[in-house]
Amino acid sequence: MPYLTSAVLGAALLCFAFLGLKARRADGLLDDYVTARNSQTASTLGLSFLASGMGAWILFAPPEIGAFVGPVAVAGYAIGSALPFIVLGHYGPAIRRHLPEGRSIGEFAEACYGAGVRRWVSLVSILYMACFLAAELTAIGSITALLSDVPPALVVIGVAVTTLLYTAIGGLRASLATDRWQAWLLIALLLVVGGVALARLPEMPAGASLPAAPAGSALAVALTLVIAVTAANLFHQGYWQRVWAARDDRALGRGAWLGGGITVVVVGVVGGLGMLAAMSGLALGEPPIPFFALLAEAPAWLALPALVLAVSLVASSVDTLQNGIASLAVAGSGRQGLSITAARLVTVALMVPVVGVALQGLSVLRLFLIADLLCAAIVVPVLLGLWRRMSPLAAVAGGVAGLAGAVLPGWLAQGSLAAGLLAASFPGGVPTLPPFLGALVASSLVSVLVAGVRPATRAGTP
Repeated sequence: MPYLTSAVLGAALLCFAFLGLKARRADGLLDDYVTARNSQTASTLGLSFLASGMGAWILFAPPEIGAFVGPVAVAGYAIGSALPFIVLGHYGPAIRRHLPEGRSIGEFAEACYGAGVRRWVSLVSILYMACFLAAELTAIGSITALLSDVPPALVVIGVAVTTLLYTAIGGLRASLATDRWQAWLLIALLLVVGGVALARLPEMPAGASLPAAPAGSALAVALTLVIAVTAANLFHQGYWQRVWAARDDRALGRGAWLGGGITVVVVGVVGGLGMLAAMSGLALGEPPIPFFALLAEAPAWLALPALVLAVSLVASSVDTLQNGIASLAVAGSGRQGLSITAARLVTVALMVPVVGVALQGLSVLRLFLIADLLCAAIVVPVLLGLWRRMSPLAAVAGGVAGLAGAVLPGWLAQGSLAAGLLAASFPGGVPTLPPFLGALVASSLVSVLVAGVRPATRAGTP
């Protein structure tokens, strides 16, 4: 069985590599390598947003949220996962007009506020995407150990090397090409795996009811997830690349709504599976993994399509992240040939420590939450760059206020700065609302206040 599983997973990865390498442009310059500018239709963008946003995390987080908190929190997770696409679909046309030759969130920040803010924004974006990469590769290692006898390290390295091969050579076009197929594959496999697992679900107990935390707690979790997921994903350079890859503004808007709509459905369905697992009385495991608890009651053969589903989810997000990091690192470099070479070298170099972390099997959830909080502290000042009155001073002041606002709730509640800092670092890896809400409110208020008192004098800002 390990040989069959290895062969099937290897075949899936080879198919992804073939599709990605086939889409590359042999004569492509740096701009095409990192943006595929003005080339993608709405349907391609919608499927790409879906595939690049989905990852192995959907097999862990939404089912657990559904099993223990209930439908309100699942709805928050689904909305938070889709909202970044909608935001970029809405503001993308203005961003394209303001920066028609743009390639990254860093360049957008520089055009609005200068090189200093660009470096800050690029650093946060790279930190977030590196955490995302480590989390996805760690997850596929854990799923492999759970569902098969294949060595987890073999699959981790296989996914990393395969995606690196076609993204380093083919750039964004390779990622977009594989996204289309991976999106359809993950939808089909999710229907098969979820459908068979539900068919084998034990009969519901007579008094079964939907999991539901107290209304206040459920709303707090939902709001936390909306803020955290939306803010962090707005620093996902892979999504920003697609703003300029769109054929036109209409394709961008329709693609964003298509990807966002399907994402809401997928996250809602997977979260619903977690609720059904809890309602049926299944042993959810320790730590709880409701989705995989469902598979324990299903036929043994279902483990193989479930593992292919997980590999597809991870590959679709990892290739987007790899190319996104490369584009951030070299978007401002000079000669085109040298820049493409640098992009490839940066991608390869960054993957070495990321794979090293993933092979340790560590939990990266706490680091992920800290990166989310950093994003929440500066997301509003960055997006306000399209407002005429915003200035570098207002953006920096808003960002600093956001960091202070993240610490302030814990400081006030427990009476010490150390306690506030500890609360904002999420001990135990549990997301809580006060740091995120404090960061978002403080950064927004201070940015608007400073911009009102000391407005920008930049010419040409929309």
